[in-house]
Amino acid sequence: MDYSVEPNDRVTFGLPFADDHLLVVEKPARVPTQPGKGHTHDTLLNGLFARFGRQLQSLGAKRDFGLLHRLDKDTSGLLVVALKPRAYDQLRDDFANRRIRKYYWAVCDGQPKRPSGVIKVPIADDPVSAEDRPGRPRLGRPSRVSGKPAVTAYRLLGQGESACLIEARPVTGRLHQIRIHLDAIGLPILGDQFYGPRRTKSASHRLALHAHRLSFTHPETGEKIDIRTDWPGDLRRLLRDLGLTRPARTFVPTSDREDEIDV
Repeated sequence: MDYSVEPNDRVTFGLPFADDHLLVVEKPARVPTQPGKGHTHDTLLNGLFARFGRQLQSLGAKRDFGLLHRLDKDTSGLLVVALKPRAYDQLRDDFANRRIRKYYWAVCDGQPKRPSGVIKVPIADDPVSAEDRPGRPRLGRPSRVSGKPAVTAYRLLGQGESACLIEARPVTGRLHQIRIHLDAIGLPILGDQFYGPRRTKSASHRLALHAHRLSFTHPETGEKIDIRTDWPGDLRRLLRDLGLTRPARTFVPTSDREDEIDV
């Protein structure tokens, strides 16, 4: 069978959940989500086609070969991928209506003014064209004039002398939203090469951002799916060096909603 995306079984990924209708995939850092300029065969989608090519090809480009959302190349963590048209369409509707919850861990420079809050800063596309910055990705920027509404809830999980560990939940899905929003409140993410001051760019060997949890309703069974991952191994030394405690994969709340970040 001829595939639209070249299968590549050398691209590895975690698979914490899979059935006939959908996958929840854990993407490593430094792996693009889908093919693009300079990356035609080394992306997560190439790896997925090596194992699920028949199902993804059947979904076709119209349904993004099953991809329902993306992670930045340097961000690790969870993505949901559909394997059947009905699952894709229902999950797409769930994303559009903000019924799917995504949670991220981020190691940030500095300390927050408040231990939790909601960031409401509109985000616009960077006006600099791709032709003016060859080899650089599309960027965003805060703009209350031309930006689109963007909302991120956050809470503080731990503090060191010079850095902190934040859990963030993006309510909207703008380009680089968490990176831009945390920088906007004085908490740039360590290792971010495009946002924040120069000193934070070399403070981590990679972007210290991990999509650690996905919560949604299964589009076929109606079951509540809540997938959580461990702190990524390649960022454990960073936490130790900063005096931060590694967050737990599971959290046992004292009430039904204590483990949620509410907006």
